[in-house]
Amino acid sequence: MTATLLLGVVVLVGSFVQASLGFGIAVVAAPFVVLLEPELMPASLLVLGLVLPLLQLLSGPRDVDRRLLGWALGGRLALTPVGAWLVHVLPTRGIAVAVGLLVLVSTVLSIRTVETTARPSTALGAGAITGVSGTAASIGGPFLAIVLQHEDPVRIRSTLSAFFVVGSSASLLSLAVSGQVTREQMTTSAVWVPFVVAGMLLARPVQDRLPRTAMRHGVLALCVVSSVVVTGRALLT
Repeated sequence: MTATLLLGVVVLVGSFVQASLGFGIAVVAAPFVVLLEPELMPASLLVLGLVLPLLQLLSGPRDVDRRLLGWALGGRLALTPVGAWLVHVLPTRGIAVAVGLLVLVSTVLSIRTVETTARPSTALGAGAITGVSGTAASIGGPFLAIVLQHEDPVRIRSTLSAFFVVGSSASLLSLAVSGQVTREQMTTSAVWVPFVVAGMLLARPVQDRLPRTAMRHGVLALCVVSSVVVTGRALLT
């Protein structure tokens, strides 16, 4: 229970980051979950990846790019079974390495802004990558965020939220069908939901006041350290 509550604090931080930037709860939390409670991956974080964006859509301003969302979801839904298959065949160590590398790739992409055009083909590609990475490791936000990076901030957050709600639901269903969702994962995710809500509420009054550059650099540094630790530990044990 102590580890679960400690991870709840990490989830709160991830929720705060996602509520501010549009994505981040899994990027921040997944490495710590892999280190402390690897058996909870990926379903417990996928539940949070459904709950937080759903709350954001219901309680905040909405401006969803339905055209790009449709293409992105098409790619994600098509490749989701591949992600579920990887969870079935990979050992815990393999999932840990996947999480570490995905966090590192996501961080590098965030540091070195990749110039893309928000068009159906790029949205489809980002969705396809997320179908695998989002299901196998609960991480996928950065890929579509890169496609949407030049859009209005409200549109970015709203479109990502809608993408997460549908995508996380599909990933959870696919994992459940393949027998990869446990009672412990669902119970723990329920314990973490209040931490998600707290992070979202804490982000609201400071969203437009935070020194975004400093916060972004801090989050990216944390992600690099955690990804290296997770990958190193998995490879050395």
